[in-house]
Amino acid sequence: MGAEPMLLMTPGPTRVPQRVLDAGARPMIHHRSPEFARELATIVELLPPLFGTTRPPLPVHTTGRGALEATICNLFSAGDEIVSCCNGKFGEMWAGFAESYGLVVHRVAANWTRDIDLAELESAFAEHPRARAVTVAYTDSSTGVANDVAAVARVAHHYGAMTLVDGVSSIGGMPFEMDAWGVDVAVTASQKCLMSSPGMAFAVLSERAMQQTETSKLPKNYWDFRAIEQIITKRKPETPGTTPVHLALQIAEALRMIHEEGLKDVFCRHTAMSERASRGAADLGLTLQCPRFARQSATMTALAFATPGPLRENLKARGILTAAGLGRFQSAGFRIGHMGDIRLADVDRTLDALRDVLALQA
Repeated sequence: MGAEPMLLMTPGPTRVPQRVLDAGARPMIHHRSPEFARELATIVELLPPLFGTTRPPLPVHTTGRGALEATICNLFSAGDEIVSCCNGKFGEMWAGFAESYGLVVHRVAANWTRDIDLAELESAFAEHPRARAVTVAYTDSSTGVANDVAAVARVAHHYGAMTLVDGVSSIGGMPFEMDAWGVDVAVTASQKCLMSSPGMAFAVLSERAMQQTETSKLPKNYWDFRAIEQIITKRKPETPGTTPVHLALQIAEALRMIHEEGLKDVFCRHTAMSERASRGAADLGLTLQCPRFARQSATMTALAFATPGPLRENLKARGILTAAGLGRFQSAGFRIGHMGDIRLADVDRTLDALRDVLALQA
C-alpha cells in the first residue's frame, strides 16, 4: 500500500472527496450532448441555494480571481467610480483589478486587522456620490475575517450603489443570503467549499447588475456574462465555447453531496470546525492573526507565529499541509483551512500534530 495522502488543511485547493474524484474520472462525454446538459442543469439547479438566491449561476471557465476580474469588465466602463473594502489581500486585489481597467477606486478599511467601519463607508459614498458600487470579501483568507456583508449592502443600497461580494473562500461553507441582503454580484470557485478541482468559477448577478452589463463599455469576450446567461438558461443548458467537462462533472457531484448532507448541517459543521480550531490553538498558546475582528471566518483560521516556516515544514513531515501567511502576514503567521470535505476529525488531527511540533520547537 502507498503512503497516506497529505491532509490538505489549506484554504484551497481543498480535499476532493472520492465520489467527486470518481465523477471526474468518467469517460469523456461531449460538451454539447444531452448527457452533459443534464449535468449542467444539475449545477444550475443546486448551486443557487448556496448563494441564497433563485438567480442563475453563470459558469466562468477560470479561477475565482478571473471571475472577480470579469465582474469589473462586465459591469463598468473606464472612469466609473467604486468604493473598495480593502481589509485583506483579496479585497485589495479586487481594487487593483478595477484600477487596471481604468476605474477610479476609493479605498476604505485599509487596515487588515480591523473590521469595516460602516461610518467610514458612509463617508466614502457621501464624498463620492458618483460611486456606482462597493466591493467586499465575505471572508478574506489572508486574515480570517468574516465581513458583515449585509451591513455593507445596506449602506450601498442607501446610496443607490451595487454590492459586489467575493465569496470564493466562503460560499458553500457559510450562510449567504444574496437576495435577502441585497447583494448584486457574488462570486465563488470550484476548489474551495465546492470541494472540486480548481478551474471553474461562478458569478451570480441580480437583475439590476445584469442590466448594467448592457451599458458597460469595457472589453469582454471570453467571459461575457450576457453571452453566458443566454446559453446557460436554455432548456438544454450549455456554456459558450468548450466546457471543462470533467470539472463540471465533479462540481455537479459535489453539489449532490452538499445537498445530501443538508445546507444547515454543512454550515453547522464549518462553524464547529472553526470553533474547534480557534479554541485548540488558544489551548496551545497561539493567538489569532487578527483577534479584534467581530466575526471570524468559519472556513479557515489564521494564526500568528513568529517563525512559521519550520513549523509548517514539521507539520508537513507529519502529513499535514497548512498554508503560509499572505501579504503583510507572510512572515508572521500561518493559516489552517477547514472547508469543503474537511471534518472535525481532520481538525483534531491537525491540532494534535501542532501540539507535537510546538513541543519539539520549544
